[in-house]
Amino acid sequence: MDKKRVLASAVVFLILAALFYLQYRHWRTFDWGTFWSQTHRIKKIHVLHGIALIYLGYVMRAWRWKIFLKPVRPKARTLDMVSPTLVGFTGLALLGRAGEFIRPYLIARRTDLPVSSQVAVWGVERIFDIGAFTVLMLLAIFLPSALPSIPHPEYYLRFRELGFGLTAAVAVTTIMAVVIRRNGERVAVWVEGRFSHLSSHVGPRNVGHKLAQKVREFGLGLNTIDGPLSFISLTLVSVGMWYVIALAYQEVTHSYGVDALAIPVSQLLIVMFASMLGSMLQLPAVGGGSQMATIATLSSVFDVPAELAASCGILLWLVTFAAVVPLGLILAHHERLSLRKLSAESHAAEEAEMERPPVT
Repeated sequence: MDKKRVLASAVVFLILAALFYLQYRHWRTFDWGTFWSQTHRIKKIHVLHGIALIYLGYVMRAWRWKIFLKPVRPKARTLDMVSPTLVGFTGLALLGRAGEFIRPYLIARRTDLPVSSQVAVWGVERIFDIGAFTVLMLLAIFLPSALPSIPHPEYYLRFRELGFGLTAAVAVTTIMAVVIRRNGERVAVWVEGRFSHLSSHVGPRNVGHKLAQKVREFGLGLNTIDGPLSFISLTLVSVGMWYVIALAYQEVTHSYGVDALAIPVSQLLIVMFASMLGSMLQLPAVGGGSQMATIATLSSVFDVPAELAASCGILLWLVTFAAVVPLGLILAHHERLSLRKLSAESHAAEEAEMERPPVT
């Protein structure tokens, strides 16, 4: 691990420690006996259903990547994408952000394509993720039986504003994507000229060059959308995948068999969003931010008792984020892959692409 990653991990640790202390002060009456008794009452069949749904979500991710590959690898199979997907998310769970490029790196190796092309697909995939989740959020906002019926209606206005904000972000990103797809090289040249005066601390090239390469890389990823039918397929798979993840959340919350956690899927989108925001403050292998954000949302928005919220928040993280690790490690061992080596190689390949001079 380089100095930059050590510093980032140290900062995240300090922030999480401060947040944990504030939670501790707020929950001075926390009853550990109640916490363990609630945890032991879990109906394991629901948890297993939740894990199965999460694995189905990974298969749908593999299917979506196969659609992205259609223009360059029309004979690629969804099954071929499953192992890199599971190993990649295992690397992300165990290594944190250091493992985020493992998945596109493995797919590039398996399909004999440039790493930059699959990192580009990874970037476009994020847009479909945000867009699909926003679609579900908007449905929840405007359905009368969804968010308006949460225990604290005063939060509804905030969530509605959040939904509109996400919609605006998706709209802006979509417009940028269309511009880059049609005039990618012109945009890259403009970006490089605009920021060329900024020096980079990594590598000989300036910030403008690196940003321009990112634009070119993103444009390359957009070229993998093979017409309107592919776009519709990618959108439907993305929305379906996030709905499946929401169902996994519901299985976990309903596994406790208590009214406080009998939360409908439409309202669990709030918990999912909090978890995603919290994941920005994650320590490798142990998480932290995701669990804390989930626990805080359950207790403040849904009036779930502190002990029950803590137990459910931890279990949600284990099911939705960490459950992939056992099978991912088995697959990595079977294919003789080292996650740390893959992480280093994937980042090195990405850096090499950033230092590559532009094609003129």
